[in-house]
Amino acid sequence: MAEAPLKGLKVVELARILAGPWIGQTLADLGAEVIKIEAPEGDDTRRWGPPFIDRPRADGTTERVAAYFHAANRGKTSVTCDFNDPADLARLKALIADADVLVENFKLDGLARFGLDYETLAVDNPRLVYASVTGFGQDGPRAAQPGYDFLIQGMCGIMDLTGDPQGEPQKVGVAWIDIFTGLYGVIAVQAALAERARSGLGQHLDLSLFDCGMAVMANQATNYLLGGQVPQRLGNAHPNIVPYQLFPTSDGHAIIACGNDRQFAALCRALELDHLAQKPDYATNPERVAHRAVLVPLLSEATSLRTRQDLIALLEQAGVPAGPVNDLAEGFADPQIEARGLRIAPEGIAGLRTPINLSRSRLNTSRAAPVLGEGYWSFTEGAPCNRSNA
Repeated sequence: MAEAPLKGLKVVELARILAGPWIGQTLADLGAEVIKIEAPEGDDTRRWGPPFIDRPRADGTTERVAAYFHAANRGKTSVTCDFNDPADLARLKALIADADVLVENFKLDGLARFGLDYETLAVDNPRLVYASVTGFGQDGPRAAQPGYDFLIQGMCGIMDLTGDPQGEPQKVGVAWIDIFTGLYGVIAVQAALAERARSGLGQHLDLSLFDCGMAVMANQATNYLLGGQVPQRLGNAHPNIVPYQLFPTSDGHAIIACGNDRQFAALCRALELDHLAQKPDYATNPERVAHRAVLVPLLSEATSLRTRQDLIALLEQAGVPAGPVNDLAEGFADPQIEARGLRIAPEGIAGLRTPINLSRSRLNTSRAAPVLGEGYWSFTEGAPCNRSNA
C-alpha cells in the first residue's frame, strides 16, 4: 500500500482547544508532519478532565493529560514556545519560513504584534497556506468578539431546532460546530494547496465558527430561505420526511427512517397496516408530512406491540431502514465498527481514526497525542526534533 497521501507536507499548528487542532489532527492522519506549538503550560484541553491518562516523559517522570486532548491531537509533535521570549520567537519564525501550512485560532489580529500574522510571514514564505479560525471571521461587526461552540450553537439556530418541542432548546452533545469548522478547514487547506500547485503562491484562509454553523443548517436553512417560515422544533421528527423519527416499542424505542414512498409501503405491509399505504392522505411524502399528526400515532400503536429487537429485525427484512438508539458502548460494540477498523490505539491510547479510506494510500495513525514539549528546539537548525530521535 502506498504511503499516506500528505507525506512530506509540513504543518505548524498555533491552535488550541478543538476546531484548529481538529484540522491539524486530520492532516496528520493523512500523513502530514504536524508540529503543535504550545504555550509553556500547554493546550488548555490537557487539563479538561477527568478522565486523565498518565504518559511517561523522556526524563522518567509522567505527565497526566486529559482524554479530551487525545481526541484532537494524535500524530503531532509538541514544542513549547514563549512568544515573549525573542529567542523562542525567532526559532518559531525560522520553522514557519519553510512550512507549507500554518493553522491558528487566535483572536482577530492577536498574532500581529509578534509578527506571526499572514501578511508578515508571507513576505519570507509566499507559498504559505495560512488558516485562521475565529468565532466570527476576519471582518464584519462581530469580528473582534470571542466565539465558542456553545455560543455559536445558540446563535446559528441548531439549538432552537433540537430537543423536545415543549422543553428548552438543546445543544448537540459534542462540540458540533468546532468539528465542522475543523473539517471545512481541512477542505480549505487542501483546496489552497491544489491552487498553489498552479500559481506557486499560498493564501490566507478565513474560517468562522458562525459561518460554518449557519452553513451546516442545510435543508432547514433552505426551508426558511425559500419557504419563508421559521422552522419549529420537532423533537426526533423530520421537517421534510414522514415517517422519519423515533417510535415506541414494548421495551424502548427504535428509529424508523422511510426516505421514499416504496419504503413507506413496505413499512405498512410489515406492520400489517397495508390499508394506510393506499389512503390518499398517506400515499406520497408531501401528504404524509401534511397529515403526520394522524399517521404517526397509528404507526406508533403498531410498533409498540413489538420489542425493539423484533421490530428492527422485521423492518430490516422488509427493506425498511430501522435501527436502535445506542449509547456509546453499544455503538462501539457494533461489529461494523470493528470490521471498518475505526477504533485504533496508537501507543496504547484508544481513539478513533479519521474516517477516510483510500484505495491505494494508507492513513498515518501510529502516533498518539504528544507529551507536552516532547520536541525541543535545535538551536543550530532552528527546527524541532523528537527527543527519541535526537
